[in-house]
Amino acid sequence: MDAILYTSNTGSTQRYAALLSQTTGLSALPLSQADQSLSPGAEALYLGWVRAGQVQGYPAAAKQYRVRAVCAVGMARTGTQTDLVRQKSAIPDELPLFTLQGNFDLKKLRGLYRLMMTVMVKTAGKKLAAKEDPTPDEADMLDMMFHGAHRVREENLAAVLAWYQSLS
Repeated sequence: MDAILYTSNTGSTQRYAALLSQTTGLSALPLSQADQSLSPGAEALYLGWVRAGQVQGYPAAAKQYRVRAVCAVGMARTGTQTDLVRQKSAIPDELPLFTLQGNFDLKKLRGLYRLMMTVMVKTAGKKLAAKEDPTPDEADMLDMMFHGAHRVREENLAAVLAWYQSLS
């Protein structure tokens, strides 16, 4: 493996890339700058933030580099929604996919994405808040929406690190 590549929107994905870099010894590079250090076809672990179930930057990374695994950073709890993300992002079944819960702070979002998430928090949040018996995932999502959340944690990377260690 040659590097960790990432695309980050509000910093969660960048933080996970840095944590992985510290543990694995691989360089962590923003996808937008990777061509300055890597040759086309280099092997990489790719991390991208999730918007509407799609891993941002994955198609470009897969086109230029040999992506060995994908980490999708979003609001959902670590290890959940892998089937949805795989389908919406067209990630092949044979490629390992890990979902990681990131941070959420409306103030860090910009432009149209901030507007969309504000509407989502108001509409979906209202529905979730009205539920009598929310699931643990729904309760967690509700907490994130209304209170913001800092969920980037080293322990969320356990499955990714186990996969990486299995390569050697």
